[in-house]
Amino acid sequence: MTSDHRKSAASEDRRELRSLRTGFLLSHDQSPNAVAVEVAGESLSYADLYQRAAAIAVTLEQQDARGANANPDERPALTAVFGQRSTAVVTGILGILFRGDGYVPLNPTFPTDRTRSMLERSGCRAIVVDENAEKQIVEVVTGIETPLLIIFPERTDVSELKAALPNHQVLGTHDLESAKEWTPADVDPNGIAYLLFTSGSTGIPKGVMVAHRNVNAFLDAMAERYAVTPNDRLSQTFELTFDLSVFDLFLAWECGARVCIPTQAQKMLPAKYIQDSGITIWFSVPSTAVMMSKLRMLKPGAYPSLRWSLFCGEALPSEIVERFVEAAPNSTAENLYGPTELTIACTLYRWDTKRSPGECELGLVPIGDPYPGMEVLVVDEDLQPVAEGETGELLMTGLQLTPGYWRDAERTDAAYTVPPGEDRLFYRTGDRVRRCQGKSPMVYLGRLDNQIKIQGYRVELGEVESAMRDIAAAEVAIAVGWPVTAAGADSIVVFISNADADLGEIQKLGKTRLPSYMAPRQVRHVDSFPLNSNGKVDRKALLALLSGY
Repeated sequence: MTSDHRKSAASEDRRELRSLRTGFLLSHDQSPNAVAVEVAGESLSYADLYQRAAAIAVTLEQQDARGANANPDERPALTAVFGQRSTAVVTGILGILFRGDGYVPLNPTFPTDRTRSMLERSGCRAIVVDENAEKQIVEVVTGIETPLLIIFPERTDVSELKAALPNHQVLGTHDLESAKEWTPADVDPNGIAYLLFTSGSTGIPKGVMVAHRNVNAFLDAMAERYAVTPNDRLSQTFELTFDLSVFDLFLAWECGARVCIPTQAQKMLPAKYIQDSGITIWFSVPSTAVMMSKLRMLKPGAYPSLRWSLFCGEALPSEIVERFVEAAPNSTAENLYGPTELTIACTLYRWDTKRSPGECELGLVPIGDPYPGMEVLVVDEDLQPVAEGETGELLMTGLQLTPGYWRDAERTDAAYTVPPGEDRLFYRTGDRVRRCQGKSPMVYLGRLDNQIKIQGYRVELGEVESAMRDIAAAEVAIAVGWPVTAAGADSIVVFISNADADLGEIQKLGKTRLPSYMAPRQVRHVDSFPLNSNGKVDRKALLALLSGY
């Protein structure tokens, strides 16, 4: 079914205003017995998933009605989901959307203090937890005075958890309400579909609010461009705290297709995962493809089932896409670009084996043209447009422009601006690009600030520095991405000037404060920091110092 047809069908059903859950509901109505998700050897049909999600939705609704989560008028329309790569988190996300809430994903691999901070800042009064997060949940909610509703949808015996969480209401499988009681209430298209916390330069993660209308505009563009059908099988290589996961889950469900979620073990063997799952639409960060190349997984003709090979999250090296296309000869490769604030991806570039090598710059694939409904400005320091072919900061606006940062007007005002001569808000990406000239595509040239990509994750070096200054009791801590790669960096090295510091202990403590991809691989001492002509720490000199080790 085409995107226009599906939108028409949704508009004719007056009971369901279009929101992020609408595509799933339409697919369920049309093909309830089709497989919607496959994870850890278990396959759930659209009907199975609907029933489980509806039970969670009714339970959330009933508990609110009974006053378990304080005054409903004071409750933010957000509910958290804590887990990874399980049917419980998938049904939890849908159940939250069925309820009419936006979901807030939390990752059990993150330090518990960070997770607790996200949970508290979101204001969520309820949380759906899977078995992967059970060991952490007690520590996460310790110290949270507001009573929470904690649902373990796939655990039958929750007696131990109830004893460990006496200040909160704990429900298991047998405590869920009947799915038959669920009836869809209207959802505001301008309401929050999901809230994602990303790295923040002050040391406090930023909560990006993404509205239903934002993500539906994105899904419409993707469904039409990739002509997704119920026969497709989409990969799911991203954690829920990475917004690219929305593409995998909801594009599949928008089109009645199947999303295949690898276990952690399967994720480490992507070649076998693609082949065993019969993946037809592959989507990953370029780092995954780089790893596959290093492990000789990109042999010519290895993945004949793929018809689309898609990459996003960091700069895409041209040599990697060339090898991937050889390994997936029946697929078309595309490079997608976009920050969370512009809803998953907002520009794209289709690889052409004859034309594209000549359009690459610095060994990187161009980021191409904006999505339908999105507009581009490339500006100088005064936010004035640069000439064609010149470089500047990329600003964008349009249907996918998100509302801003959760309860943070100062950051929102700084990042979302009305440039001179314009009458609409644009988002300042902080990315340096070369403006299109004639038919040439837009090219990404790096960051204007100290934000980098590690394994596809966006990392504010200022957040790492803030944590390491505190840990080392040092006045200055400088973080740099190292080793530098075409896609960003492999890891982080931190320099401190505290000569008496135990560098090994500092590095160890960093792993307890920061997610694994942000925790520094090395902590080094310097007698004094090199300075540039502006009196600022010269990061290039520190990188040169590393290259000399």
